[in-house]
Amino acid sequence: YRPLEDAVDPSNMLCAGKDSSSVVEWAQCPGDRPQSQQLLEAQLSYETEWDMVNAVSFRKRRSSNMEGDSHERSRWAFAFSVSDLRSVTVREEGWTFIILQLKDSSTPLPHLHFHQGGSRAFLDSLRRFALLTESPSDHTCLLVSTPNKALSQSFENLLDDNNFGLVHVRSLAVSRHQLLAAVHQSKFKRDPYVTTLGGLSKVTNYLFDEVADLLGEVIPGLEINQQEEPGFEVITRIDLGVRPEVSRKSPLTADDWARHQDADGRMKDVPDLKHAVFKGGLCHALRKEAWKFLLGYYPWESTHEERKTLQREKTDEYFRMKLQWKSVSEEQERRNSRLRDYRSLIEKDVNRTDRTNRFYEGIDNPGLVLLHDILMTYCMYDFDLGYVQGMSDLLSPILYVMENEVDAFWCFVAFMDQMHENFEEQMQGMKTQLIQLSSLLRLLDLAFWNYLESQDSGYLYFCFRWLLIRFKRELSFVDVLRLWEVMWTGLPCENFHLLVCCAILDSEKQKIMEENYGFNEILKHINELSMKLDIEEILQKAEGICLQIRSCKDLPRPVATILGFDVESRCADSTGCGSALASGAARREGGISNGHLRESSCKQSGRGAFVS
Repeated sequence: YRPLEDAVDPSNMLCAGKDSSSVVEWAQCPGDRPQSQQLLEAQLSYETEWDMVNAVSFRKRRSSNMEGDSHERSRWAFAFSVSDLRSVTVREEGWTFIILQLKDSSTPLPHLHFHQGGSRAFLDSLRRFALLTESPSDHTCLLVSTPNKALSQSFENLLDDNNFGLVHVRSLAVSRHQLLAAVHQSKFKRDPYVTTLGGLSKVTNYLFDEVADLLGEVIPGLEINQQEEPGFEVITRIDLGVRPEVSRKSPLTADDWARHQDADGRMKDVPDLKHAVFKGGLCHALRKEAWKFLLGYYPWESTHEERKTLQREKTDEYFRMKLQWKSVSEEQERRNSRLRDYRSLIEKDVNRTDRTNRFYEGIDNPGLVLLHDILMTYCMYDFDLGYVQGMSDLLSPILYVMENEVDAFWCFVAFMDQMHENFEEQMQGMKTQLIQLSSLLRLLDLAFWNYLESQDSGYLYFCFRWLLIRFKRELSFVDVLRLWEVMWTGLPCENFHLLVCCAILDSEKQKIMEENYGFNEILKHINELSMKLDIEEILQKAEGICLQIRSCKDLPRPVATILGFDVESRCADSTGCGSALASGAARREGGISNGHLRESSCKQSGRGAFVS
């Protein structure tokens, strides 16, 4: 078997269709087929500007002269719905062959043999519209789950079809070797942030048919006993006990900070110092220095001289990268579409980022020039990711505090190391956080969670903006500074920002339920909370929730994993707990954003976009 057309990129696997199932057809390829038969037919939807992909379609076979070829192909062809696929097993016997197992075991499928390679490309393509997870009992077996049409439709409803076209997809031809697709991507993939948020106010319908299955697949061990009769499910209630009262303290002063430095400038009693920052934050005059430590730009154990040396090295490195894009001529840029797109998007975003703040207001403001230059230089630092809308919101407070181009850039790099997955093409960080948030909310208040489910709001997409840019648009500028420095301590648990979300929802649940808000009213109410939230009250409640969950004796393992309590419990049960504590601290410092540690050597390319 060989590809139908070697020149087509096999890395994309998307297809358009009109029914509710995803269909894949394999056919044996004759040696010499006319090139014209390999062409893909355009199949565009006229109901909206885009359709979530559902099915594969093929050209009709020609009758007379192709009759023999058609008969030969039909002997080997088979078709199945991707939603009926249970697992994919990958085996090696001198070459790779793949075993497809349907949920209906009475219908066996032939094995797919890849004598000339291509199995990895096939699996990568399959992942575009199916979730593949390794089986706990067999590492060669990948369990398959696919979103249904309801889930796809929920993404469609996020967008205003008069303004945004997500994807225009051509029909897909598939051989045993690879899957061929032609996908035209539009404004959504280039501008995921504005596209998504711009359409949120016009969402009219969410369906949640498979949310329980989705949660169970992504968070192993989470068990939901669903009854056969629709509308009922049994979830074991867990007594969390009384939520403890906590108090906040005054911001850390310059004198307090100085007491934690030795004569050479090394920071001492760092855990106590972080705890003080978590409980009260920092006075503004201290932020310029303290943020460099909190973000990891400066090592806590470094001396004054070592930090000066580091800053000189980082300054040279920054301006070398800045010179790369500064020295690109207009003629070169005409041949570099990605750089042109990055520059255009950055210029648009910079001109509308925090323009009411005195640091950025007015025409020809030097702060805007620095904002632009830092974002352009970041494209040179991480060209795979480049620039995605929303990143300017993350840089703006950092530049405001640092008032220095180089320091602001490297602090932004450290922050993006935590936030990187939010902006990648697959947006895996956003998907994971929304599922984790749903798990926490269900544990904390099952009645409220069920109410949201009944109003088609169980996916919690109204929290999308909160998570994407860390409440940047929900709080006043000063409160954003306070919240971020508190979260950067990594205390009191991992993924503390998810508990901040829970604290806000806990404060609003009574009004939402008593007023019997529906989907649109919930969305409108959450959006109207912007600039009306009390950050100190939120932090106080979020810390109380953390202590309440930590004290639970029968805490579900998935929840303990989300908040990093599993590391602490393993440490308590072992004699050599030093390494476990170090591991937990490392995870809190390096991955407090999404609950993931990002390896700098494993950057995924692409820019943010919603993916079903």
